[in-house]
Amino acid sequence: MKIRFWGVRGSIPTPLSSSQIQRKVSAVVQRIQASDLQTPETRENFLSSLPDNIFGTVGGNTTCLEVRLDDDNLIIFDAGSGISRLGNHLLHENDYIRNYYIFFTHFHWDHIQGLPFFSPQVFNPKCNLHLYSPVPEFREILSGQMRNPYFPITIDMFSKSVSYNVLKKHSIKIGNAEISWRRMKHPGGSYSYKIEENGKTMIFSTDTELQNTDFEKNSKNIKYYQNSDLIVLDSQYTLDEAIEKYDWGHSSYSLAVDFAAAWNINKLVLFHHEPLYDDNKMASIYKSANWYKKYQQNSDIQVILAREDLEIII
Repeated sequence: MKIRFWGVRGSIPTPLSSSQIQRKVSAVVQRIQASDLQTPETRENFLSSLPDNIFGTVGGNTTCLEVRLDDDNLIIFDAGSGISRLGNHLLHENDYIRNYYIFFTHFHWDHIQGLPFFSPQVFNPKCNLHLYSPVPEFREILSGQMRNPYFPITIDMFSKSVSYNVLKKHSIKIGNAEISWRRMKHPGGSYSYKIEENGKTMIFSTDTELQNTDFEKNSKNIKYYQNSDLIVLDSQYTLDEAIEKYDWGHSSYSLAVDFAAAWNINKLVLFHHEPLYDDNKMASIYKSANWYKKYQQNSDIQVILAREDLEIII
């Protein structure tokens, strides 16, 4: 399966400001040597040598994740502002998808605000959008942000091929994949999701405040977490912030590393980035997480920083 990130921020969209762009340009200029400008090849080599926090950005859109299954079924986790980029990308690439499977972790604004802008998909009767949540009244919740005076288009204007499916069992099948879920600690509740396909496993657990019970070696935890190939995990805070903001519903990057190590998860993707953190701060967190993992018994974990357009294949 292939995972692609369209929105990685938490709370609110955070586009780059003019001053941030200027600082990036200034940092690039300070590194240039005359030899870097001699040929197209030297210029390309110079640009490719720049760190991601200078020649790139983690992005400013809120939560949206695309998972392409091996049979090309398309699963989407959450509909933050990043889902608009996904819709535009599919349109630009003439990537015609008939069925979209959208799973919601919860319904805070940063996870649903892009749904009306998933266009033209939500308005196209040739596209079947299957929306999922364990919350029984989730259609009514989604419609709450799409009514006067908040929004000019109501949810009733969506295509008739949009369906709302309440998750009641322990898991469902989409193609050859099995999707399961469990409730995590977050104000109002949030659900993590697990996809298993052809012997590969990924877990998406945004807006999660990890608890001691999540580390317990009981049968339910072992079945859900143990030996997964990849986990995309909330790591919004530093440890000091996580202690200060206890009960706010998010975890620290160090606790995320602890969790991946405890369950022998091969790849850890740090996710749901603090909107106040710029690219330099995110680079510092990524560096610190890799330093911290060296002190784990399972130090072979690959730590990855979520950024828009990042693709991971497992």
